[in-house]
Amino acid sequence: MIQVHVDLEVAAANEQEIIRYFQTVFRPAAQKFRGYVDVRMLKLAAVPVGKKPAGLDYRFVITYESEELRQKWVASEIHQEVWGAMERLAASGYTVLQFEVI
Repeated sequence: MIQVHVDLEVAAANEQEIIRYFQTVFRPAAQKFRGYVDVRMLKLAAVPVGKKPAGLDYRFVITYESEELRQKWVASEIHQEVWGAMERLAASGYTVLQFEVI
């Protein structure tokens, strides 16, 4: 499996809108694609050890059976549409990390 983490900074004014959009539009669209396993939006609650990474308010995590299947989702028109809206709701740029699930 492959998992992608996207660290986002979200302006307070956009928090409710990005959460609503994720739950009602983005997640349902992602669930329709072959290879989809899970997608979550995590809100940073605390940093018990270390320092908060710059630009991290939310972490978006999506899991697919393989990178090949995830790339089919990424290349789709619906992904371009729904991720574009997520990008517009984020306060600034974002960081994308890709992991192999062990």
